[in-house]
Amino acid sequence: MADTPEKKSRFRRKPKAEKASKEPGRLAQIKQVYQQTQAQDPNLTWILLLAFLVVFGVFLLIGFAIGHPVYLGLIGFMLGLIAVMFLLGRRAEKAAYGSIAGTPGASGAAMSSLRRGWMYEKEPVAADAGGRTRSVKDIGNAAMVFRAVGRPGVVLVGEGPKGAAVRLLKSESRKVNRVAGPEVPVHTLRVGTDGDAVPVGELTKRMGKLDKKLTKAEVDAVTKRLRALGGAKPPIPQGMDPRNPKSARMDRKALRGR
Repeated sequence: MADTPEKKSRFRRKPKAEKASKEPGRLAQIKQVYQQTQAQDPNLTWILLLAFLVVFGVFLLIGFAIGHPVYLGLIGFMLGLIAVMFLLGRRAEKAAYGSIAGTPGASGAAMSSLRRGWMYEKEPVAADAGGRTRSVKDIGNAAMVFRAVGRPGVVLVGEGPKGAAVRLLKSESRKVNRVAGPEVPVHTLRVGTDGDAVPVGELTKRMGKLDKKLTKAEVDAVTKRLRALGGAKPPIPQGMDPRNPKSARMDRKALRGR
């Protein structure tokens, strides 16, 4: 009797090599980061080259001075590469913040880099466009407030036109005080480029420097109270993502914690 062909399973695991081939390697990822950063920072190549040459040159000179140029040169070469990678990461982060500065929802995007221990909402908890928002273009002139809860307490971050953002922050602060209680600190920050505003690239650093007043259990309890609050929906048309004016759909995952 002839052998019947073996039936292939629909759920057969793919070989590891096949899975890995679909994911970009480490060098490909570094190249992609470099290209994206260079588009925002034209002097990136010269800055990285200078950093490498300074580190390598210092160790090479020390090696000649003590009679071990090869040994110290190899160490300098490796440390030079580390310095380049560190500097590339910093410049890439700066370029990323620079690309979103001034765009609606920049504060929410910046909060995605908060360290573990913070609970933040991806969508604004309040917005004011100075009237009923009828189109995507109106969002660019809207004031928005984003909220995060961590060991320092509740942090409200406003963006948009200064007057409207300040009023919205005061209103949201009173609401949070009523729900969370007077023992929970409420901090207000405004993102912008004028004198008393915080640049979007400095937002998470400013939040990280706030004094810690709450325990982890208290952070969880306050987060649950504020989530139960609900509150009025921002005056944004249904199906519109305030962080992406070109988007026609709203991200339904409103909360994301770390």
